[in-house]
Amino acid sequence: MRRSHVTTVSLLAALALAACTNAKDVLEPSAIAPQSTQAVPAAGTAAAPQPSATAQPSAPAQPATTTVPPAKSAAVIARTRLQVAPIVGASVEAATPLTAELQTRAKQRGIILAGSAGQTPTHVLKGYFSTMSEGKDTTVIYVWDVYDPAGNRLHRINGQQKAPSVNGGEGWAAVAPETMQAIADQTIDQFATWLGGQAG
Repeated sequence: MRRSHVTTVSLLAALALAACTNAKDVLEPSAIAPQSTQAVPAAGTAAAPQPSATAQPSAPAQPATTTVPPAKSAAVIARTRLQVAPIVGASVEAATPLTAELQTRAKQRGIILAGSAGQTPTHVLKGYFSTMSEGKDTTVIYVWDVYDPAGNRLHRINGQQKAPSVNGGEGWAAVAPETMQAIADQTIDQFATWLGGQAG
């Protein structure tokens, strides 16, 4: 009977937490994870987990204060003139779809590429590439360094893209254009995210 009563109280407490709408009870989602491993305290004893939860009221507001307002981020991106330096390490056949997709993705993200139009770049992107073939897959390893016009490195983007080898080859001959396009998309997206962070 005692066990049945405790179970009933636990279930009622869980339902009460789910239905709560007052600001104090917004803290409780952080306590939901521990509930799966320990009994839910009765409603009258909910003060026990409160010390760790008292810091939580600011948590819902935190993302709003740490994220950059879209208008500021857009303004920084709009002022950016990105120059892509010649790619190091990749074959011409692999670099061609990469470069084309960098231009396409930059335009989609509102980033202007400084080219032959005589625009002075605000950022220079230098890429270094290599491949590694394993069985039927080839991995492209890449590192991009972002420099200011004076040559100071500001940021680094790196990663790898693994895909099935094509043409039965190894090295760059085994890398599909789609693999290089995916790298270009990820690169511009990460660059735009970093730029947005500079707005703060």
